[in-house]
Amino acid sequence: MDIFGGGSIFTLEPEHVKQVLATQFDNYEKGSEFKEAMQDVLGTGVFNSDGDMWKFHRSMTRPFFSKDRISHFNLFERHADELIGLMAQRFRDGYAIDAQDAFSRFTLDSATEFLFGSCVHSLKSGLPYPENANAYSAQSNGVSDAAEEFAKAFSGAQEVLAQRARLGPYWPMWEISKNKAIEPLKIVSAFIDPILAAALEKKNSSPPKTISAEKKEDIDDEETLLDHLVKYTDDKVILKDEILNIMIAGRDTTATTLTFATYLLAMHPDAVVRLRNEILDKVGPSRCPTYEDIREMKYLRAFINETLRLFPAVPFDGRRSKKATTLAPVRPGEKPFYVPAETGVSYSVFLMHRRTDLWGPDASEFDPDRFLDERLHKYLTPNPFIFVPFNAGPRICLGQQFAYNETSFMLVRLLQTFDRFELDPTAQPPETIPPPSWKNAEGRKAIERCWPKAHLTMYAKGGLWVRMREAANP
Repeated sequence: MDIFGGGSIFTLEPEHVKQVLATQFDNYEKGSEFKEAMQDVLGTGVFNSDGDMWKFHRSMTRPFFSKDRISHFNLFERHADELIGLMAQRFRDGYAIDAQDAFSRFTLDSATEFLFGSCVHSLKSGLPYPENANAYSAQSNGVSDAAEEFAKAFSGAQEVLAQRARLGPYWPMWEISKNKAIEPLKIVSAFIDPILAAALEKKNSSPPKTISAEKKEDIDDEETLLDHLVKYTDDKVILKDEILNIMIAGRDTTATTLTFATYLLAMHPDAVVRLRNEILDKVGPSRCPTYEDIREMKYLRAFINETLRLFPAVPFDGRRSKKATTLAPVRPGEKPFYVPAETGVSYSVFLMHRRTDLWGPDASEFDPDRFLDERLHKYLTPNPFIFVPFNAGPRICLGQQFAYNETSFMLVRLLQTFDRFELDPTAQPPETIPPPSWKNAEGRKAIERCWPKAHLTMYAKGGLWVRMREAANP
């Protein structure tokens, strides 16, 4: 197809995705058009670079996501318990909460502490009230402080990137009078720049010493990602680029997964019962789970995977060919697809994850058992590229296990505290409720009670307003 005057191929074929991400990896890149659109926020960070620069950023960051580092759950515990306390109080006061907003604050606070050792404390700004709350409550809707300002600016910068991605090569026309990333980035930089300066000052004030490549990869228990990165470079721009790249990935993707996991808990009370049984059997009603506990909770992992299948955090992606090549034929006997040089190849994880020929006739249904029973070996095991929620190949998400751990920990604490989840359509902004015409649609659209949308990541339009019942644990 021809999009905005440039050649582009769109595919839903796992074999094509495998070629682009893995077997022909060296012939595909992000491309100059994508990098120029993302440059203001992502710079040359790991998600916005190719070739040697990408290898450099990846090599700096990879050691930090070792098993030992991502299996320390104290950080998750602090922020999860703070959030659950806010949620429980709000429910006791008689109000629904926006789970999407709540989890975005939880992941932002966790990400900033993990990256910098300096939490932005967005949860301390309070949770928003629904639009139908009374005037007194609406006026008491948190405080307008630095944390809230940072959170809004961080989201604003990402919204600019999302709009640029939607507009393709024509995004500069949308910003012809003003670079819309500048204002939110000023606020983000006001938080990050002093932290970067302090980290570099700490390094430079220490006696100079030569650190071997092996020692650089050693991670102390209290070391933050920034502490680790300054061992590799003193370049403030490179450090800031990498920190912002990881922060965006660490906040939005996990918040998306937790939001849609909560949606599915509200839609499927039977899953709540099974999850609570597994959690209570393994860790009881109050103990924090360990890394080993989470590894042994098979249904919990299946539930998360099914959430990622139906609502992948990054629903669309793509690369650009460097040289002319081909993509494999879809059916036996067909010819390969010719891909000219400098051609975009886009693919939809969202649609591929719902194909009945790849996942079975029940592909549109929510069923975590498909990751536990014979369907796993029938569909996924022989064709692993039908499930790529964390990308694949050399650029597979470095934080994949960190994301699984953070999501698992939060869900365990949530399900230890609450035993019933309900959507609250009276709190949902009316224009964000799926229209009645959806009931006549095919597939999941006919049963959806939230409105999934996507920019760089998936989200629920208007938020996800829910109520939860506190469990009467012994």
